[in-house]
Amino acid sequence: MPYIPREKIDYQAIGYRLRAYRIASSLKAEDVAESLGISRAAVYRLEKGEIVKIETLDNLARLLNTSLTSLLGINTEYYSSANGFFERMRQLETQSSHIYTHFEPFSYLLTSDCYDKTLVEMLTEASPLNLLSEKQQEVLSILKERKKHQSLHSPHIYNLISQQQIEKFLYVGMLGSVNLTKTLQQERKERAKNEILHLIEKLEQKNSYLNIAIISDTMPSLTFQLFYKDKVPLSLAVSPFRLGEFPNVSTGIATVTSSTEAIFQYQSLFDKLWLKATKGDDAINLLKQIVSHY
Repeated sequence: MPYIPREKIDYQAIGYRLRAYRIASSLKAEDVAESLGISRAAVYRLEKGEIVKIETLDNLARLLNTSLTSLLGINTEYYSSANGFFERMRQLETQSSHIYTHFEPFSYLLTSDCYDKTLVEMLTEASPLNLLSEKQQEVLSILKERKKHQSLHSPHIYNLISQQQIEKFLYVGMLGSVNLTKTLQQERKERAKNEILHLIEKLEQKNSYLNIAIISDTMPSLTFQLFYKDKVPLSLAVSPFRLGEFPNVSTGIATVTSSTEAIFQYQSLFDKLWLKATKGDDAINLLKQIVSHY
């Protein structure tokens, strides 16, 4: 592991990662405390960045199935559970002034409150026993916290949207399973349409914090989000998890990295697509045109 001067270590960021990895491992604070032989209060202090011994971090890394370098932010962070990944995104969004994002069909942060209710139904339909797991319930709770922060602090959001994904979203509807009645399928198509209308309404408010661009070209299969604090890049998050039609919060491995090279590559891709995409009033009119066909 490369040497890092103590004064250069961001202890608060380490605490954030500890919490995200703990959530991803489905461990409560008392579980970690028992394993390490410390108090639950000590675990919470660690997650606030109050870290004294490097040996403690080493023990935590083993317990949480990660590496010491990942906890320190030197390496890429890997999340095989959506709850830990979305918690990490929540943390980064809290710190960010600017967010550049590509998610399908569009950023969850721009959805309506009705979207949350339908997401519960979709996840339930997609579950084998039609029951939400504890992890799924935790995902929903974290997502609501993300949206709450966005509404209060209004970071600048630049959302790159795929025209093909919007059309698919409207055509399929907000479904978690194909085994639904035709009446319910039609209702879910209406809900998808209402979400696009909600997005159009937000755009027509001409909020300087919200910018979208619609691209007709083929988009990357993985979704991603870039986080900046003012002009300083914080992290890049790349995700296999989906919150649109046929949502997936169970299978895949998401990554978070502060690698300068990775951030540069994804920002360059984003800028290239943004440059040739439809923006401003033209984007609003294009969305209206698309939604009028459904």
